[in-house]
Amino acid sequence: MVTPTSGSPAWSARRSTSRRSRSSPASPFREPEPIRHAVAVLLLAVAFDLALGDPPNRVHPVAWLGRALGAGGRALRRGGPAALLLGGALTALGATALAGLGGHVVGALAARLGALGALVEALALACLLSLRSLAAAALGVKAALAAGDLAAARAAVGRHLVSRPTATLDAGHVASATIESVAENLTDAFVAPVCFYLAFGLSGAAVYRAINTADAMFGYREGTLEYFGKVGARLDDLFNLAPARLAGWAIVAGARLVGESAARAAGVMLHDRRRTASPNAGFTMSAMAGALGVTLEKPGAYRLGRGPLPAAEDIARSIRVFAAASAVSLGGAIVIAWALSRAFR
Repeated sequence: MVTPTSGSPAWSARRSTSRRSRSSPASPFREPEPIRHAVAVLLLAVAFDLALGDPPNRVHPVAWLGRALGAGGRALRRGGPAALLLGGALTALGATALAGLGGHVVGALAARLGALGALVEALALACLLSLRSLAAAALGVKAALAAGDLAAARAAVGRHLVSRPTATLDAGHVASATIESVAENLTDAFVAPVCFYLAFGLSGAAVYRAINTADAMFGYREGTLEYFGKVGARLDDLFNLAPARLAGWAIVAGARLVGESAARAAGVMLHDRRRTASPNAGFTMSAMAGALGVTLEKPGAYRLGRGPLPAAEDIARSIRVFAAASAVSLGGAIVIAWALSRAFR
């Protein structure tokens, strides 16, 4: 689990008269001034992400994590089950340690730069979120489907959104895969990083994204990955236990805000949330299926919701629900952090 450090805005109070206050980022769970700092940074980060999207891979921290994990995989993914399990653990935990250290260093540097430091911290945090780029990828699939170009839609969903084979998917299953990714990424690309930032600072959000990236790259029950990816996958399950459930209920609330069925979203989520192999992904995917009144299906794995498979226009509806749920999540996280800051004063 993430350990609080002097380089994170969590758990350790910052005193304005001490030397520590000039070198440590804010702590939202203690005093009003630090929570104001954390909220300001978070709002700036969301604004940066919405305005700019993801930076190029050559300067993207998550892409750096992916390269570090890939190098670990090439070096250590060999031997029998025990060796693979150990190699996977070393790879996942090594990347996690690097991410935490990087977040700590950036946070500590930002704390020394005053108002400019808040911008630096917000830019770094924005790299750990993915609102605009996710929506753009999903809408790209929607545009291809609406134009009747199934081959382009298959290529787009496989390139940007899912790891499953897409070459034989029909239009309904391409739309389903897209909407499933939108729903699941509410947790992975927004709610969880926000929660870990407010709890443990920039290093906490970076650690979360390292674990999540390790699971995305290696967390498959096939071949050598059955053992090599196990530690990363189990850590991802653990880290997402609370955020996934919060995100599921945010989709319920978001559905109501944009005119979809909140009652159906809640009902399908409560009924179907455990139909996926993941203990977490089913919450957001089933809530989204209910909100839209469609069935989301990965053939041979799960079937969530009631109704027909989605069409191209349902992808646009899912983005509207996603946007509203993101706003609900952001507001809820700020309120909870503020309440905890008062409780722990």
